[in-house]
Amino acid sequence: MNATLTSLLGFIAWTLSLLVLMELIRSWLVLTGTVPANGFQPDNGNLSPFMQRLARAHANCLEGLPIFGGLMLVAVLADRAAITDPLAPVLLGARVIQSAIHMASLAERAVTLRFAAFAIQVGIGIHWAVALIRS
Repeated sequence: MNATLTSLLGFIAWTLSLLVLMELIRSWLVLTGTVPANGFQPDNGNLSPFMQRLARAHANCLEGLPIFGGLMLVAVLADRAAITDPLAPVLLGARVIQSAIHMASLAERAVTLRFAAFAIQVGIGIHWAVALIRS
């Protein structure tokens, strides 16, 4: 498997991992009677600040997956993975860093670092889109 597909799989696995973590915690809250099974808000707004950040980090992954994953798939299907292979692991790393920072803190410095990780992904996406269009 090339770097693009490996990174796409990593992106999907990371998104799935955040979902599993959220559902494990929610299940624990139900099993312990802390929250009724029908007591969850989609954004975890009625739960701890960590759970709210986790929900948002997962949503960020879902929002980015069609864009970045779509570009990776276009590159592979068009036999242009040479365009995406060099930066695909960087994009995945930036995504994981963005999510990890998001879950860890909402402090000003953390938000700035989180935005920097997101900006790296956007820059890579723009680079890929332009390169794929030109190829």
